[in-house]
Amino acid sequence: MQNYWEKLSKEAIKDRIFAALEKNSNFYDSKVIGVPASHLDNKVFYQDAPFLQDAPFLTSLIHNPNHIGCHTLGSSESFFKGTQEIERELIELCATKILNGASANQYDGYVASGGTEANLQAIWMYRNFFKKEYKIKNENIAILCSEDKHYSIDKASDVLQVPMVKITVSHQSRIIEKKYLEKVIAEKQAKGTNHFIVIANMMTTMFGSVDPVSTYIEALENAGAVYKVHVDGAYGGFFYPFTDANDKLDFSNTKITSVTLDAHKMVQAPYGTGIFLVEKEMIQYTNTKEASYVEGEDFTLIGSRSGANAIAVWMILMTYGRFGWEEKIMILLKRTSWLALQLDQIEVKYYRNAYSNILTMEASQIPIALVKKYGLVPDNHRQPAWYKIVVMEHVSVDSLLAFINDLKKSIDN
Repeated sequence: MQNYWEKLSKEAIKDRIFAALEKNSNFYDSKVIGVPASHLDNKVFYQDAPFLQDAPFLTSLIHNPNHIGCHTLGSSESFFKGTQEIERELIELCATKILNGASANQYDGYVASGGTEANLQAIWMYRNFFKKEYKIKNENIAILCSEDKHYSIDKASDVLQVPMVKITVSHQSRIIEKKYLEKVIAEKQAKGTNHFIVIANMMTTMFGSVDPVSTYIEALENAGAVYKVHVDGAYGGFFYPFTDANDKLDFSNTKITSVTLDAHKMVQAPYGTGIFLVEKEMIQYTNTKEASYVEGEDFTLIGSRSGANAIAVWMILMTYGRFGWEEKIMILLKRTSWLALQLDQIEVKYYRNAYSNILTMEASQIPIALVKKYGLVPDNHRQPAWYKIVVMEHVSVDSLLAFINDLKKSIDN
């Protein structure tokens, strides 16, 4: 099975992580004196606790490996070569087993600080690609994205000084308006912009909606435009590929060059574990050659980063294996479907993608008291139009039933 990965025992995972840490430079007894790095301060962090022998992640935090650079390219800082191997295995797993990439040696990537950074990395890379290869200026490039996109795209547009156009979506389906997209492309081309960075959503943060990437591709190719496609799977990347295998919003689609994942959401990894994945030969456009003191130089936006975060994600995915992960996702999907059925019965209006664990209700039917009681999240804190429920691991049917009963009482009254 091409996208299968094996579940490992806790003992096997522990042995693998400790073996990797052994390959790293050990600051406790090493003669290394030229590196501005060390273990966590032992005057503050207790490092001899007996339980650490059975706690590979906590031990990796204490050892404090710096994973600066991109380790899929070849040369990297040799002081942390052991745990860099773990990160490379994670990148391979995500690119080939989850996102249906052809083979490990066709993709680069790294564990970023989150989905925001990974999205900035993609737009930075494509901006530089267009500027170098087509000899154009920032103002002759445009970011195309849904109006439901994550705010990190606004941030990237501002920081990188690349114009952005938000494509309107249908209120009910949350699908981008094709005619508006075509109009935007024509208007941009008329003003001298023919190079586009497409951000396609794999489950938006507010709605769990998914962009039909073929709509972007068809419109741009019909217009004779030059474009690159990045998939923002910061929310859905560890969920949607397991619920809708027919929508190839992944590397099996040759028009898609890069993908953002975010492990500190559905994977329940520590915060600071976004993942950037990209086809070979593209990440060279973000090489900072001035980082000459770093072995292998630096191709990432963040620079220094904790190797412990990569270890955490690897451990989680290896604990489940492919089939265990699918089972976890299907349970959450089933709970969300149950919630949708309850809302149908009391005639509460909502949006939900059938393959998503996010359900977003129209704000007009939700009393503010229930918003506060159940911690519902609005699309806009100033003037909410929608409130969402995200069915995470801790959101049981019992807690959803309590919400439904309270909502039904408010409607009956």
